[in-house]
Parts: sequence; C-alpha cells; structure tokens
Amino acid sequence: MLAAAAAVYTGGAGGGIAARELAVGTRLRAVGVPVGLVAAAFTQAELRHRAAAKFACAEEMFFTRAGLEQASSQAAAEHRAARFAGRHRLADLCTGIGGDALALAPGREILLVDRDPVHLRMAALNVAVHGAHRVDTLLADVRDADLTDYDGVFVDPARRTGDRRLASRASEPPLPWCFALADRVAAVAVKAAPGLATDQVPPGWEIEFVADGRDLKEAVLFSPALATTERRATVLHPAPLSSSVPLSSSALPGGRPVSLVGIPDPAECGGKVAAPGQFLYDPSPAVTRAGLVGELARRLGAWQIDPMIAFLSSDEPVASPFARLLRISASLPFDVRRLVGELRGRRIGSLEIRRRGLAGDVEELRRRLLPRRRDLVAGGPAITLVMTRLRDEPWAFLCTPVADNRVAGLVSDARPLPCPSVNG
Repeated sequence: MLAAAAAVYTGGAGGGIAARELAVGTRLRAVGVPVGLVAAAFTQAELRHRAAAKFACAEEMFFTRAGLEQASSQAAAEHRAARFAGRHRLADLCTGIGGDALALAPGREILLVDRDPVHLRMAALNVAVHGAHRVDTLLADVRDADLTDYDGVFVDPARRTGDRRLASRASEPPLPWCFALADRVAAVAVKAAPGLATDQVPPGWEIEFVADGRDLKEAVLFSPALATTERRATVLHPAPLSSSVPLSSSALPGGRPVSLVGIPDPAECGGKVAAPGQFLYDPSPAVTRAGLVGELARRLGAWQIDPMIAFLSSDEPVASPFARLLRISASLPFDVRRLVGELRGRRIGSLEIRRRGLAGDVEELRRRLLPRRRDLVAGGPAITLVMTRLRDEPWAFLCTPVADNRVAGLVSDARPLPCPSVNG
C-alpha cells in the first residue's frame, strides 16, 4: 500500500499528482482498504517525499508532520555525531522521529527516550534502517530516564508543545536542566534555537552555530568533555563560488561541512575598520552569530567598513566558504531616486537586496526600484544591492557576484582560503 501511495509522488502511476492520487486511492478502496488507511498511506508518502531533502533513506523511514519539521537533517546529525567518537552507549533524549539518533546509533548501543509513543516507535524503526548495534526505547519524561552507565547524551529539548510554540528562548525541558546533565554524564550535546542567548551557556561549554548553505538552522552546545573551542561557525553545504574563483580541495573536501573556530569578539564584530575596497564579503549568518566576524576578517586579510556591521571588504578577492564574495561596482549614499537611475542604466537581469544596519521594508524598496517586470532585461547582469551604513550614514553598494566573471570583469587569480577546521 505504501509503495502504491509513493507512486503518487514519484510519477510511477502517470499523470499529475492529483490524478495519480485519485487513481491509486480508487484502486485501493476497490480492493477493500479502509479509507482511513488510504489517507494515512498518502500522508506518509507525501512526508517521505518531502523528507528526501533531509534524509538519504527517507523512502524507508516514518514521519509525522511535526516530527519531520522539527527533526535535524541527516547532514547536521552526522556532523555532530562525530563528537561522540569512541563512546559506545549513548542516550538520545527527546528523540522525536529519530533524526539525530540515526546518526548516533550505527555500531553503538543507544537509548531512545520520548513521551510521545508514536514518535518513539517511529524513531526505533528509523534507527533500525541505519544500523544500530542495539536499540532500547523508554516511553517517559526524559527527566525520569536512568542514565547510569551511559557515556554520552544528546538532547533536543522541545520548543513547541502540540501545535503551540513555546515562548521565545523557552524549551521543554529548560536549558538549565539540559546543562545539569553534565553532572551525571560528562559528554553532553544540546541542540538549541539559533536565537539562543549565549550568556545562558555555562563557562567551558562550546557554542556552535550551524548554517545549511546561507540559512542559519540551529545552535549546538557541547559540554566541556566534548568542547574543542569556545565558538564555532559551521556551514553544512558550502557552495563553490565558481571555477574562476576556486576553493582548494583542502578548503572544501567533497562538499563536507566546514567550520570556522575561534574566540568571539568582545564587541559585536571587532577588528580593523577602513573605507571599502573593491570587494565586499557577506559573512555566513553562522559566522555573525558566533561572533567570529573579526576572526574571518583576519583570515581573509579583509576589514570592516563599519565597526558595528558585519560586512567585510578587501582590495583582493579571497574565496571562502564562510562568506559570499561580491565585487563593488558602485558606492553611493542611499537615495532611492538615484538608485533607480543607476539600475535602469545597467539593464539588469535580476536584483537581490541585502541589508545590515539600515531599517526599511525590503519588498517595498524592491517595488520602488523595479515597479515593472519589463524593467528586467533577459540575459542582463545579476545585481546585489547592499543597504548598510558607512561613516554613520545610510549607504548603498551595487555589487555583482564574483562567480559571474563576465559581469565582474575579474581575472581568475583569487586566492583560496584554507579551511581552519573540517568536521572538528
């Protein structure tokens, strides 16, 4: 039945999704399958189809909508599971559908704890797909779990109860309880929201901010037994800039996660401040949240254009997985009428707007700059408008991606940035 429902999303039954669902549903009901089971099969097939973006074996796993939404991606789970190397009995608290357990479990004994019986059963089945040595389950509040003889704990406290999202920065169980786990088991990792207030985290714990591409996804907190630095910014799927500005194989081996580590700047950013050069760097949100903008600037040989804003600049391009590299083609005070003239004169093909340190409605600004779709020219240059502050004044930069060297007029001699840390 699940295979038949899956054909709705793979196209195996022919026609569009609605037509395939009607045909498959009619056939299943005709042979006596209850309507409720047919609906459940379609739901599971849809969730497996969506889950393929997160999990390699999604077609063999089980999900609920809430469980899939809240689950870590397999890439994120495998990245942090490496911290538990050498530990053989792990407990996964608040396991949900087992998104993290599937990376923690292979070759180990693992205890799955959750108070939702459906999620707990799904987690056990999902982990079995990924080769656990032994799986035990406990249907209980995680605060009642006996962690004696376990040598590692991962906990992903809930940030919603049922359909209700908890208050900002709240979780169940609360973070202080999660931190206290280290008094019982030395090796503890806690998944938290990326908006985490860093002053909540005890001294000696590592804070890692994780981005998937350009999207900041989560923070992970490692107890002193697992910590290797104070702050870490990790990009799970770093995008190569282009063949014209190559990343060396040491900087980005096989597209695996890359990490920038260091001590956070005491100020919001920190480091040298100077007038903009020819190139602008837009750091990954993981870097900005980790407070490592100054560290990134030092590694790039770049500087900030404002002491409190995270944009960096340089006169020589340096490829990095931790920042998007742009070539500045115009620098001017922020004035909408002047920007309209600049953009129309360039006959642009697309417009992206990036903003730091300057208030304003981005979509409203886009409508004012490009009131008509025909103002875009097919095949024209891609332009990024950067809204920011310079010398404490509203400022704008018109930029082109370095990857498009036809637009940027850039020779292919940019230096690759050696990655300071890959998977640890």
